[in-house]
Amino acid sequence: MSHRPNSGLAAVSTALLAMSRHLEVRDVLKTIVASARELLDAEYAALGVPDDHGGFAQFVVDGVSDEQWKAIGPLPRQHGILASMLHKAEPERLADVREDPRFEGWPDAHPEMSDFLGLPVRDGDEILGALFLANKRCPKEGGGCGFTAEDEELLSILAQHAAIALTNARLYERSRELTIAEERSRLAHELHDAVSQKLFSLRLTAQAAAALVDRDPVRAKGELQQVAALAAEAADELRAAVVELRPAALDEDGLVHTLRTHVQVLDRAHTARVTFESPGTRALPAAQEEAVLRVAQEALHNALRHADAQLVTVSLTRADQGARLTVTDDGKGFDPRTVRSAGRHLGLVSMRDRASGVGGSLTVTSARGEGTTIEMEVPGG
Repeated sequence: MSHRPNSGLAAVSTALLAMSRHLEVRDVLKTIVASARELLDAEYAALGVPDDHGGFAQFVVDGVSDEQWKAIGPLPRQHGILASMLHKAEPERLADVREDPRFEGWPDAHPEMSDFLGLPVRDGDEILGALFLANKRCPKEGGGCGFTAEDEELLSILAQHAAIALTNARLYERSRELTIAEERSRLAHELHDAVSQKLFSLRLTAQAAAALVDRDPVRAKGELQQVAALAAEAADELRAAVVELRPAALDEDGLVHTLRTHVQVLDRAHTARVTFESPGTRALPAAQEEAVLRVAQEALHNALRHADAQLVTVSLTRADQGARLTVTDDGKGFDPRTVRSAGRHLGLVSMRDRASGVGGSLTVTSARGEGTTIEMEVPGG
């Protein structure tokens, strides 16, 4: 291992920690490939996740530029050595992959590869993918030095943990999909039960008013007044249904715990570091707690999806009888005036509405290249 820049247990530990920080499947795949390539000091690394049709559902590479990858063309099929790893579930370590009888050539733009090390990524009897490396970087006469039995052992350890990380990521995504589906279903039922009867009555009353306009204007006026009353009731029912969609975690765990849990999930799911601190706050009215949570979620979404931030900090502190939420990122920032003039709000309108709706205030501080700070204050109760 003397040729490896980050050799030994520390390098393995770094690779495993990197994989464990992600929950999105695509991020996990990319981290596995990059970790394997760095750990074994290879020029190229890739991981293919097979589909059920002889191809790959996902294929992630490291060491190949975006332009070169586009020039290579469609994803490879399950054939040759790749198929062997997927179907026989055995490691492959070759001095020169081009001399193997199973080698079937590469597309014109594909980089030249010689020494090769590949391993299946397995979860029990299920093969989740094939992880392989090519062109080990170390000197020897006539070119690359080739992968060793020690390299194969290290990659085997990495592949075992990669299977765990990939399985966890898949379970997380499936759980999130189920949660979204359940929430949509519950919302549909809530809205249907709360409003449908009122809307039916509203329609009948409006039809009656239309029929009476010419022959009995006085009665028609009464029916129209009833239409207005029913419309107001329907609006109240709808508003109440939406209020009842308050996140269950707030009622069960409170604002601080819910925010901390949300931040921990995001910290694991993204490459950016996301932290939370709360030295102590007073209990807030339910509507204010939900508003604070929703603003925090929107601000975090902006920082992680649009700002290219590497560090996002969330704090919830006491402010007189109420609380102050601060979300700060070190991302690329923006000019709020430019955002408004372009018709893009980045959720700022929604955040301000939520703050003002509970008697609070929202301040946005940002500039290009200087990150963004969202600060919300609520009065308490």
